[in-house]
Formats: sequence, structure tokens, C-alpha cells
Amino acid sequence: MNDAPMTTRRIAMVAHDNKKHDLLRWCEYNRRVLANHELWATGTTGTMLEYELGLRVNRLLSGPVGGDQQVGAMIAENRLDVLIFFWDPLEPQPHDPDVKALLRLAALWNAPAACNAATADLMISSPLFGGDYQWHRPQIDPRQWHGAED
Repeated sequence: MNDAPMTTRRIAMVAHDNKKHDLLRWCEYNRRVLANHELWATGTTGTMLEYELGLRVNRLLSGPVGGDQQVGAMIAENRLDVLIFFWDPLEPQPHDPDVKALLRLAALWNAPAACNAATADLMISSPLFGGDYQWHRPQIDPRQWHGAED
């Protein structure tokens, strides 16, 4: 048996309106695992998870008024480890540019991101999730960006 201490992950959870129930059910199923981690969520989602499941959740703004951007900034600043984002690809969102920017930042900074229950299940059940595995964060040189000034 492995006696190594479990690593606490900083997990952000976001869900569009049509996916909030799916995220709630997923979190309910994984409540014991999630309770051992530092949880962050955008406004309504965080309130729902705290109220329905009794999980301690650090709440950010609602997604449409800046919460998605707050999560993206936390990923860029290395203050979050994992993104669980149950997004609705069939429903137009008034803040679609923010959603795209959040997913772009997760990919850019090599942050583990799950956009549906199946991927989130595989991620959270991996032995790497609770272990000391550290994924590679790229070194970003701003001069590499198109249009960057010298």
C-alpha cells in the first residue's frame, strides 16, 4: 500500500446553465474526493455546490460578468491546477469570447481540463491526480507572440 500523502489540487469548476445539473451530479458522486481539495467555482455554480453538497467552495464572479476571466487569470498565474468546465456546445452564450479565452488559456498553460463528465471521471480517478505528479508548465516568452515588441 502506498503511504505517500495525497497532493491537494486547486480545482476550478464552471458550468453553463444547461450543464449545472450534470456538474452537480458529478460532484455529488465524487464528493469524498473533492472534499480533500481546494475548490473554486464561478458564482452560481459555487453557490449551488456549497448549498446542495456542503462542499467548501471559493466563489468567484458569475461567468458572464467576469468569472470565466478570473479562472483564466488564475490558470495563467499558476494558482489553479485543474479545470472542470461543463460547457454547453449547443447553446450560444453571451460571453462566448470569454469561454474561448478560458479554454485557450487552459491549453496554453497545459492545465488539465475536462469539458464533460466522462473526461472528468477519467481525470479524477487517475492515480496521478492524488499523487505527486506535476505536469509541465511551458515557459512563455512574450517575444514569441506575433506582434510583440522588442
